[in-house]
Amino acid sequence: MIDIQFSTRQNKIIEIVKEKQPISSEQIASMLKVTRATLRADLSVLTMMGMLDARPKVGYFFTGQSINTIFANQIKDIKVKSFVSTPVVVDEETSIYNAIVTLFLEDVGTIFVTSKGYLVGVVSRKDFLKSVIGNSDTNKVPVGLIMTRMPNIVMAYPEETMYDVAVKIINHQVDSLPVVKKEESEGKIHYKVIGRISKTNITSLFVDLGAKK
Repeated sequence: MIDIQFSTRQNKIIEIVKEKQPISSEQIASMLKVTRATLRADLSVLTMMGMLDARPKVGYFFTGQSINTIFANQIKDIKVKSFVSTPVVVDEETSIYNAIVTLFLEDVGTIFVTSKGYLVGVVSRKDFLKSVIGNSDTNKVPVGLIMTRMPNIVMAYPEETMYDVAVKIINHQVDSLPVVKKEESEGKIHYKVIGRISKTNITSLFVDLGAKK
């Protein structure tokens, strides 16, 4: 978490507003014995960071929020469906060789494996490396033999938040998650892959939020 350090004057402004809210910029300037122009930059910073709230013709209020709190709340409000990217999917009968070619052509770290259109496994660069080191005939062996199978697959859902997904990625030490939709077929629950959320998606979100500050 980013540690925000305020200047001595900014901390004094925060304390004044806490005690005297609502209070005008003129009153704050008078108490600090400086001009309004001198305070303009400090008040802008504190308002932008969410520490203070400014209301026209009323004055400044203390919100009690830091930029970290605001940033965290924004992440918890953003749904996976807003940042989902296109998944890279192969059938479980695809050869390891062809799956490796797909991995590099698509420039991803993980491929999702399906059978009859539904998710059955996940295979990573590490899995491919193990198969090559193990002298497998990559042209003949299907990718289904080296994948991580259900139910040992961590998944994401469109209505989950980006915060929830980031926690899953960190806790399970993976580079991406399949975004799935539940479907019932022949009395069983299956998962259709509709997207992908990766560390890159999460990094892009952080950059976007940071650019708006």
